[in-house]
Amino acid sequence: MKRYKFASLVGSAMVACSIGSSAWAAGTNTGSLSVTSSVAQSCIVSTTSALAFGAYDPTAASALAGAGSVSLKCTKGSSAITIDLGAGAHASGSQRRMLGGTSGDFLNYGVTQPATTTPWTSCAGSTVWGSTVGGSVYTPSGVTWSAAAAQAFTVCGSVPAVQDVSADGSYTDTVIVTVNF
Repeated sequence: MKRYKFASLVGSAMVACSIGSSAWAAGTNTGSLSVTSSVAQSCIVSTTSALAFGAYDPTAASALAGAGSVSLKCTKGSSAITIDLGAGAHASGSQRRMLGGTSGDFLNYGVTQPATTTPWTSCAGSTVWGSTVGGSVYTPSGVTWSAAAAQAFTVCGSVPAVQDVSADGSYTDTVIVTVNF
């Protein structure tokens, strides 16, 4: 019997505590939580399309033109953006060159900035694009920058006429694109 009394007393105490605790939890209180972040100006080269010249004829009397593009995404409201193109993997001094895949010959080419500093401008410019090859960096203007939408800029180029090169499957080079912000 004593065991039942003890269990009965413990059970009664638990019921009393649970009744008391629900009355205690009926109140509320609030506080505030600060939430902060910062956004720094940032840019990325989001895509590029190859500066493609097509088939070169070494006996042709005129240069072979080509075009490609560089697309950037920059933080909304960005300013003082510049784009620089490196000399390429096979440059000799300030002359950019493509290397023949099997012949080992070099095919000279040049890269120029488009006619204006706005996106998707035609290739009527003549300013060499690249600070390491005697040219200058490209400074876009009139651009509404957005991290959500890329801005594409035309890359213009030409392969000079009458170069003494072998017929080769392909001539290639790789140029590093640097965005300064």
